[in-house]
Amino acid sequence: MLWCLLATLASAGRSHGSDATPVLPNKPFQYATVVLPEHFRTSAFRGRQRNGGAAMSHDNTPATNPVTNDGATLGRVLFYDRKLSANGTVSCSSCHIQEHGFSDPRPRSTGFDGGLTRRHSMGLSNARFYRAGRFFWDERAESLEKQVLMPFLDEVEMGLTEEKLVEIVAGQDYYPPLFKAAFGTSVINADRIANALAQFVRSLVSAGSRYDAGRRMVSRPMQDFPNFTVAENRGKRLFMTNSEGSRAPCTRCHQSEAFVGSARRRARSVDTGATNNGLDAVSVKDRGVAESTNDIADTGKFKVPSLRNIAVTAPYMHDGWFATLEDVIEFYSSGIQRHANLDPALRRWYGSPLLFEFTPDEKAALAAFLRTLTDEGFLAAEKFSDPFAIPDRTELTRVANRSGTYLD
Repeated sequence: MLWCLLATLASAGRSHGSDATPVLPNKPFQYATVVLPEHFRTSAFRGRQRNGGAAMSHDNTPATNPVTNDGATLGRVLFYDRKLSANGTVSCSSCHIQEHGFSDPRPRSTGFDGGLTRRHSMGLSNARFYRAGRFFWDERAESLEKQVLMPFLDEVEMGLTEEKLVEIVAGQDYYPPLFKAAFGTSVINADRIANALAQFVRSLVSAGSRYDAGRRMVSRPMQDFPNFTVAENRGKRLFMTNSEGSRAPCTRCHQSEAFVGSARRRARSVDTGATNNGLDAVSVKDRGVAESTNDIADTGKFKVPSLRNIAVTAPYMHDGWFATLEDVIEFYSSGIQRHANLDPALRRWYGSPLLFEFTPDEKAALAAFLRTLTDEGFLAAEKFSDPFAIPDRTELTRVANRSGTYLD
């Protein structure tokens, strides 16, 4: 696969020296006016299918921090800059790796001093499309602008204080011009760092997969895609309707054609699309969203990330428990536990788990469909890549542009 080629290319020569400076194009890449496909802008689901509307209805971009070309460019540099850690060894990209859908192939990520993070690093593909607008698995950050600073201040991840972060950024001669381009003046502060990073993360829109190519060939998502195999089309039908049984569709929790988490308002808590999917019968070591809301009804609930590029973001779940897509599908087929807060879509009226009990052919079809969501152009696009160390810029650009989706 092309993303494997990218991984090989990107792994060579990616060490940042203390004097490393970013290499940026004379004209900024296009981040602000990305043309989304029609199926991201409108919903073509019909009848009683629960899909949460169009992806754009989930957009969490605040009016106070729209994505701009210069702002996202600055955010890209901040995202990859290893100087912005206590000993200059890690960056945001150390735990959110482009060729892995901006996730981490390790169950838990390694911080600046060798310590391990508490949870698996969530993929960032289409982070922009989450209506509740909250971040981290336990949704403790009320916005992306709040979230992006927290890893810098974490004692395991990057080990800085806010003051030290600003000091390090201000000490690099390449940052003042970038801040001036992004914000009008070269003033450097924590709010501007957060806004630029949030702009870059929101620019990570993945819409160039084989699914998207097939979707453009038909008028509705439920039609068979001409570029899909029989198994892939069957997996798509199962995912979207579960019409071959009485089970809830997967789109109940993975909504829109960006396949992102939903947002449900509750009187006792905040807006959240987090769910409890029955990984455990009792939540002891990790109470999930309840740790943020102190609401017992949120115990064992975790944020639902986008399924875009899911085939390259293993391992899966907040703790990295499942190694493969097949493991995840088998869990929903036979392993859901009876938790007190189990999502209604996954339980019977009397509380027992509603196991999906997929046949072997159904399991294979679902896995085949999920692999169509891999966006090879996104995983290789130079505009999202490390500006400090690109081993073969020409080859990366060729790979990324094959789909024609990330040309600038």
